[in-house]
Amino acid sequence: MHEIILIGAGGHARSCIDVIELSNQFKIVGLVEKVDKTGQKNLGYPIIGIDDDLPELRQKYRYALVTVGQIKSPDVRMRLFSRLQELNFHMPPIISPRAYISKHAQIGDGTIVMHDAIVNANARIGKNCIVNSKALIEHDAKVGDHCHIATAAILNGDVSVGNKSFIGSGVVSRQSISIGSNCVIGAGVLINTNVESNKVIKN
Repeated sequence: MHEIILIGAGGHARSCIDVIELSNQFKIVGLVEKVDKTGQKNLGYPIIGIDDDLPELRQKYRYALVTVGQIKSPDVRMRLFSRLQELNFHMPPIISPRAYISKHAQIGDGTIVMHDAIVNANARIGKNCIVNSKALIEHDAKVGDHCHIATAAILNGDVSVGNKSFIGSGVVSRQSISIGSNCVIGAGVLINTNVESNKVIKN
């Protein structure tokens, strides 16, 4: 198995650890945090450094994954993803073996697809995204970079979501809806019409 380091050691990292362990493709070496918590552990895995240590860690490890969560803003995930790119880390998509991904779908670098999510034919998910547990991405849907599709959200056929958007738990979108970039759609919202960029919609 390839060795991988995780960038972020909070609650979302624990969900990522669970997926990586089950997938049995990568061996988690440790986690990197913003502040020095070296020696502490998360689900038994050591925190091995801070963000400033990434150049040194790149000398030892090739693979990394951003494991910071995203709700109100993707800025932290984007900053870390860009830093890892600059350092030439390889950030493969991570897919739970309990997820269904059509062989005709595309999943971008650094994206994680959690347990029981479904990504159907001709769907395209961008880079550095979170597709959370039980989310459904239907046929021909397109999700931009740095997005979070939260638990049990449903994006119906031919829906498009722009970069940096958050789609909350239990959101349901009508077919062929367009949701712009940098949007926040709160939990449980039913999306019947197109949403312009930079909008916040709550139930």
